[in-house]
Amino acid sequence: MPNTDIIGIKEVADYLNMKEQTVYRLVQKGKIPALKFGGTWKVRKDHLETMFDQILQEKMLELKVK
Repeated sequence: MPNTDIIGIKEVADYLNMKEQTVYRLVQKGKIPALKFGGTWKVRKDHLETMFDQILQEKMLELKVK
């Protein structure tokens, strides 16, 4: 069963070890998948993990690492 934890910007920042301001910017640019509910951004943790894995795979292909 997939992880369906829904987290806010602060939790995303903590999870990715970056500043909240950076996370806001990435969300607003559409680089991090998020939805705005009642004035606050929410992100599914499993979407972050999938996104990270996809970006890492692309980088590894660029470097021809398997």
